[in-house]
Amino acid sequence: MKQYIETSLLILRDWKTDDIPHLARMNSDDKVMEYFLKTLSYEETTALYNQIQEEFVKYGFGAYAVEEKDTGTFVGFVGLHNVTFDVDFTPAIEILWRLLPEYWGKGYATEAAIACLNYAKEELKLNEVVSFTSLLNKRSEQVMRKIGMTRIKEFNHPLVEPNHPLYRHVLYGIDLTTLRK
Repeated sequence: MKQYIETSLLILRDWKTDDIPHLARMNSDDKVMEYFLKTLSYEETTALYNQIQEEFVKYGFGAYAVEEKDTGTFVGFVGLHNVTFDVDFTPAIEILWRLLPEYWGKGYATEAAIACLNYAKEELKLNEVVSFTSLLNKRSEQVMRKIGMTRIKEFNHPLVEPNHPLYRHVLYGIDLTTLRK
């Protein structure tokens, strides 16, 4: 199992099949999935797990499994993803995060995301990264600001129905060439 990034509190690593039940619990949690179109079943989570594995093979990066350094406990994921839907800011690499609710409010998403941005710059040689969420998701938008991203614009998500409350999104970006460690 490869460890990609280590912070003072967290390890960002390859996935293990033992992570799937934890990922499934997270993806079926109404609080965690509040700003997604739906919660995911165990089967859908397994498909997501496989998609994450495929992205690592194809691109050399993806959504890293995150664990607490002291306990080895699965916390969630933070990482990078190729935006695959058609919108005016693609192609783009997105930074994303999803944590189990018992780990919210501890600064884990911010700590892991900052480390991930540094990894993207130093190891992957990326120049820019974006992040986006529904306008309703103020917690994720706050993380975007905390990690140094700048609000670019609002947009209509092409994979969400126009009459859905999650249709309108906000886009943030960061120029990694100006990022300081």
